[in-house]
Amino acid sequence: MSRFSGALQLTDLDDFITPSQECIKPVTVDKTATSKTGAKITVQEDGYYEESESGKQKLQKVEITLQDCLACSGCITSAESVLITQQSEEELLKVLRENAKVKATGDMEQVRTIVFTIATQPLLSLAHRYQLSVEETARHLAGYFRSLGVDYVLCTKVADDLALLECQQEFVERYRDNEELTMLSSSCPGWVCYAEKTHGNFILPYIATTRSPQQIMGVLVKQFLAEKLNIPGSRIYHVTVMPCYDKKLEASRMDFYSEVNESRDVDCVITSGQRIVEVEQMLNEDERSLSEHEASDLDWPWSEQRPESMIWSHEATLSGGYAEHIFKFAAKELFNEAPPTELSFKQLRNRDFREISLEKDDKTVLKFAIANGFRNIQNLVQKLKRGKGASYHFVEVMACPSGCINGGAQVRPTTGQHVRELTQQLEELYKKLPRSQPDNAHTKLIYRDFLDGSHTDKSNELLHTCYHAVEKLSTALNIKW
Repeated sequence: MSRFSGALQLTDLDDFITPSQECIKPVTVDKTATSKTGAKITVQEDGYYEESESGKQKLQKVEITLQDCLACSGCITSAESVLITQQSEEELLKVLRENAKVKATGDMEQVRTIVFTIATQPLLSLAHRYQLSVEETARHLAGYFRSLGVDYVLCTKVADDLALLECQQEFVERYRDNEELTMLSSSCPGWVCYAEKTHGNFILPYIATTRSPQQIMGVLVKQFLAEKLNIPGSRIYHVTVMPCYDKKLEASRMDFYSEVNESRDVDCVITSGQRIVEVEQMLNEDERSLSEHEASDLDWPWSEQRPESMIWSHEATLSGGYAEHIFKFAAKELFNEAPPTELSFKQLRNRDFREISLEKDDKTVLKFAIANGFRNIQNLVQKLKRGKGASYHFVEVMACPSGCINGGAQVRPTTGQHVRELTQQLEELYKKLPRSQPDNAHTKLIYRDFLDGSHTDKSNELLHTCYHAVEKLSTALNIKW
């Protein structure tokens, strides 16, 4: 028997959602058309049928859209639904058209500076889709966005680096305060949303306060870049291209609304995928392949010296490298141990639950894990509730199986290819990227010139956030985990 509410079921239940699977909700049945003796429901190959005295009628099913369900987080509230309507291809194109009209009038005081930030995972997805290298994909995509009227096209590298540096420091500080406390990563908004709505005040103290790279990038664009351009942050329209629908909801949080700038750090989030077509739909409507658009370099406004490459990998976990990077840093910082460059995680009950530990003087002093997908998340939460979570000092938690590279908004296979096979191919592309060292000269410049140095009140305010237990009303679409 399914452990899920009868109101919402996934056929062929698995953390991997393939093109053949559907998320459906029930349809209101017109009881007046049913005979007094009732009706019989039969299941046939092409669907469900209601048989009554008046004949046999195929029952309708309704696909759940983004308005009904946001990725894996459960049901969204009506307020959240209103917010994410602002996170769409239509809204973006509307802003671009209005900005072009203002430019045509010559009223430069009212013109908005349009800034795009592209995450690495969508680039991998689009590179595979259009059979290009990742660097070529980035350059052609930048050229395409500029043809739409975009002023700056950036990558997330600086924000990725800052997120890792802040999170590693946060872990070390927590460990020194309490060696038994488990810290859970916070970069996945699907996981954070689920935690706030389902487990509330119990789970929130375990979650790192470090902002996700998307929201750190929002601060850099609306404040640091705004200062360099000598314009108010409210006149910058910041768009991110992400592998995850939940990033739309994350950008809409009031925690990331700046009263000073009177705007959100991220104004609009679009995705690369086909199920809710955005970037790919925009390219299809243009009736040209991505490679046909003029290539253009990504911008690097943070310093005069550009890095050798614009697209980088962060360790090997495909989701930012939190577990690996923090494990290496903590081993050196806390125990003066230098682990190997490539860490070897032990696979446990499935390929999406892995762990690694550091032994010193016959004692386990560090034990980290990676938990991807909701079945592993549920097991992890239950262990914490039973008081067994302290067996892990840090867990990298991602809502999607295989992590961000298999984000819910990534381009899906167009043939009978299983999503696991596609994920493995994207992983091979990722491994070819140059490896970033977060503590680099560019990141240090950000700390010095913008954040008044690392671990200051300003850096804590701009690079960290807080969470809130959400009282979730019972609805017809409520999922009970």
